[in-house]
This record gives sequence, structure tokens and C-alpha cells, in this order.
Amino acid sequence: MKPDPHPWASDRAQLHAEIWKRLTRGVHDRHAPARHPTLATATVEGKPKARTVVLRAADKATGMLDIHTDLWSAKVAELRANPFAALHIWDASAHLQLRIEGQITISAGQDVAEIWEAVPAASRLSYGSTPAPGAPIAQALDYTKTADAGSFVVLRLEIETIDAVHLGPHHRRARFDRCDQWTGTWLAP
Repeated sequence: MKPDPHPWASDRAQLHAEIWKRLTRGVHDRHAPARHPTLATATVEGKPKARTVVLRAADKATGMLDIHTDLWSAKVAELRANPFAALHIWDASAHLQLRIEGQITISAGQDVAEIWEAVPAASRLSYGSTPAPGAPIAQALDYTKTADAGSFVVLRLEIETIDAVHLGPHHRRARFDRCDQWTGTWLAP
């Protein structure tokens, strides 16, 4: 049998460090798998909703992840009704699946003014759409985009758990919890 190309997966502490290395890379490298995780929420009716988002910040010390969105998107209303969410990341090169769960805080206005100032001009057009994102329109291009700081929102996920599955020569699974200072527990894969 070939040696495991990902030896970090056999040690919980190394696995946890590798997870954060990959999350941090996702913030800075637009080609990294963690750059575009899937965010899952529940509608006010309790139905699941999932969509691709862009990871904008990852802070290992605080266990926080940031996503930017438009104030008028459905996910904001969903998170106001139920602030719990999950992120899913599949990193094919590492054979690593991450399921990250936690509670989201919604910040807007003056609370995010400094972050808004750092958003590139072209990207600002993602925040401020008429009609609101998801509204029905007659034709595919019947909408306008204008940069609107008032429509800019930061979703900050305070991670409660990370469930990591490594599908190497020997499958491994570990769960890391904030409540036990991220020491981790091995789980059957």
C-alpha cells in the first residue's frame, strides 16, 4: 500500500491545524477550495436552503468566519429567524470534507463601515440590486446594480463544531468543538 499523502490526517492536532490552514488560504486564494463554501440555512418554514458564498475572513484564535452578503438576500431574513447555519467545504486535493456549524451574527451599517471601505469598487456592485436578490423579473437582465453601503452585510459565523472527514487510504473522521477548546474526538467515518 502506498504511504498516506496526507500524514496530517492521522493526528488530531495536525488535522485541526490543517483545517485552519486551508480555511485561511480560502480567504486569500481565489482558487482554494475553501474560498467558495456552501452555506446552509433554514427558511422560516423550516426548509433547507444551500448556496455558494465567498469566505472573506477566517480567524483561528476566535473561531470565527466571515461572509459578505446583500442585506436584502433571503439568507439574511432566514438567519434573523434562526441564526444557526452550516458551511460545507470539499477539498478534492486533500480528500477532505469539512462541515462547520455555528451561530451567525448579522452586522451592517456603521458596524461594517471599515470593512466596506476595503471592498474593491467592482465587488461593491454585489451589494445593492434593484429589485432585491431573488425577486422575480420579466427578462434575465431586468435589474440594476449600484454599490450601496447600506445593503452591505457581514455574516460572522461563530464556529461551534467542525466535523472533518479525510478520505485517504484509511478513512478518518474527527469532530472539533469550541466547548472543549478544539481538542477533538475521533469518530467512525
